[in-house]
Amino acid sequence: MIRRTSDLSPAARDGFDALIDVRSPAEFDLDHLPGAINLPVLDDEQRAAVGTEYVQGSKFLARRTGAALVARNIAAHLEGALGDRDGSFRPLVYCWRGGQRSGAMVTVMDQVGWPVAVLEGGYQTWRRRVKAALYDTPSPHRLVLLDGPTGAGKTAVLAAVAARGVQTLDLEALAAHRGSLFGAMPGGQPSQKAFESGLHDALSRLDPARPVLVEAESSKIGARIVPPSLWAAMTAAPAVRLESPVAVRAARTVRDYAAIAADPAALDRALTRLPRHIGKQTVTAWRALAAAGEVEALATELIVQHYDPAYRRQGGAEGRVHQAVVVLDSLEHAALEQAADQVAAAVNDLDRA
Repeated sequence: MIRRTSDLSPAARDGFDALIDVRSPAEFDLDHLPGAINLPVLDDEQRAAVGTEYVQGSKFLARRTGAALVARNIAAHLEGALGDRDGSFRPLVYCWRGGQRSGAMVTVMDQVGWPVAVLEGGYQTWRRRVKAALYDTPSPHRLVLLDGPTGAGKTAVLAAVAARGVQTLDLEALAAHRGSLFGAMPGGQPSQKAFESGLHDALSRLDPARPVLVEAESSKIGARIVPPSLWAAMTAAPAVRLESPVAVRAARTVRDYAAIAADPAALDRALTRLPRHIGKQTVTAWRALAAAGEVEALATELIVQHYDPAYRRQGGAEGRVHQAVVVLDSLEHAALEQAADQVAAAVNDLDRA
């Protein structure tokens, strides 16, 4: 029997053996439920062709052609991606609105004997929930910012604090970008909608009664915008600040960005994207350092003349309430672990306050 559900809580989603998105690959790539797999009943070209025939030609022919394509594609999925699933397989299936495409898949699955469920309202149900949580209502989470200038080890400390049982939110991982001029990651960034889906999923798995440590970011991480409810919570949040000498931060930055440092062309392209207020002569000098392989000297110049002033302009140095300041004279593993202990203690103190 086909069950219909609109429960998209983490526990409900995790209770299924698979979340199956039957929309076209292009629709799936733009955004989908976190953890879903794409088993399209019509691929991009087929969907476009059937839609064109329906609008410009014969509606009957479009439906007949579409039905044949859907039947063949579902058969391919049954013999391929779903070929090893036994009778206990419990999938949740969805399409755009919970209509014909998901209906075709669940009808066949029900006949197979699988206890299948269909998402009422389809992907749009999920998207409405994401928008409501991130745009329309205040965030219920008690955020604590992990603050500090570029190169102070925030990303490493955040991961180490998470390992100590503190709730954390890694925005850079969700946005697939390190949040700096050189922060692009392999594979590029998700779409804004996909970023928001991942963010909503991560937040929904956190306990609002306990503090959540999140790295202090600007309102944009690469090309992705932090949604307004989360941004409002971040701007009002107390902070724990990391501090480290410029030379130590420059050395760590070179190590963290070794891949781009090893690619002179990519490094030069990134330097051409510096803000306009950085003078042409300065940019020319920095490009010369890059061309000469003087990457640590370049990192020092960028920190002193670009990143630290930008950090101060954003209020990082003076505009936030800092619950604690952790000074790192080294950014090696042992020092980062010690810093993580101090940051975790500061967050736990806020939890008890």
